[in-house]
Amino acid sequence: MKARAPGKLVLSGAYAVLDGAPALVAAVDRYVTADSDRAADFVAPEVREALSRRPLGEPPWFDASALRAGDRKLGLGSSSAILAASLAALWPTNESLAASIFPLALASHRAAQGGGSGVDVAAACHGGVLCCTLVAGELKVASHTLPAGIVLEVWSCPESTATRVMLAAVRALRDRDGARYQGHMDEVEAGALAARDAGGVAALVAAVGTQWDALRRLGDAASAPIVTGCMRRLNDIAVQAGARFGPSGAGGGDVALWIGADGSPPQFRARAERAGLCLLDLHVGAPGVQRLGA
Repeated sequence: MKARAPGKLVLSGAYAVLDGAPALVAAVDRYVTADSDRAADFVAPEVREALSRRPLGEPPWFDASALRAGDRKLGLGSSSAILAASLAALWPTNESLAASIFPLALASHRAAQGGGSGVDVAAACHGGVLCCTLVAGELKVASHTLPAGIVLEVWSCPESTATRVMLAAVRALRDRDGARYQGHMDEVEAGALAARDAGGVAALVAAVGTQWDALRRLGDAASAPIVTGCMRRLNDIAVQAGARFGPSGAGGGDVALWIGADGSPPQFRARAERAGLCLLDLHVGAPGVQRLGA
C-alpha cells in the first residue's frame, strides 16, 4: 500500500503555542510518500516509536526528497510527514484515516523528539490550514480560513537550524530571567491571538509582523538567532512594500515567509537571491494524509 502526507508551514504562533497561544499552521503541497510493499532502507525514530506502541508490521520504505534540498532538510516538517505517511501505508482500514492515525502519530512524535506542540503532526494528518491550541497538554485542532487575497511566499534559507537547539536557548532565558522572557512572550502571544482573529490581509500582516518583531527581541535576549540578520535586512524591504518577511517556526534558518497583499517585488527577489535564498514552488492548504492505492 502506498500513502502520502504533506509537509507543513507555521504561519503564526511559533514558541507561543507551547504556552497556550493559538498557532496557525498550513499543509503544503510537497509530500512524503511511503510504500509498505518495499523494505525500509531507513527507519525514522518517530516511526520506530509508533510501531513499538502499535505493531502494524514492518516499517515501510519512504521518499522524503520533496521536503529536502539535497542533503539538507527544508524545515517543512519532514519527520511528521514521514510518520503520518508510514502509518497510513500500514493502517488496517481507510475509514477516518487522518483522525485514526493522529493520536498515535502525535504521541509517538512527542516521545521521539522529547516534546513539542505537535502542530506539524496535525498538518501532516489533517491537511488544509489549521488553528491549533494546547489546552492542558491536549492539542485542539480546528480548520481555519485565511483572509481572502493574502499572498504567501516561502523562501528556503542557506542555513539550517535545529529546533531543539533554539528551544533550549529560549528555555534557558526563561530559567535565568523569567520576567524578561515573559515580557517578550506576552508580545508574541498578543500577535498570535490577533493573527487568529484577523479578518483581512492588513490585519494578518500586522499581527504576524508583531510576532516577528517580538521574536527578534526574544532571540536577541536568548542569544538565539530566531530572526537572522539576513531576514532582518530583507524585512526592511518588505515593510516598504506593505508586507513582512520573517521566520516560519523556530527560525534561525530553514524557511522564511513573505506575507502581504502582493508578491515580493524585483528588488526583494534580487536581494534574497544574492543572499542565497531560493523561492520554493509550493502552495498552502494541501490535503492531509491519504492512501494512493497498491
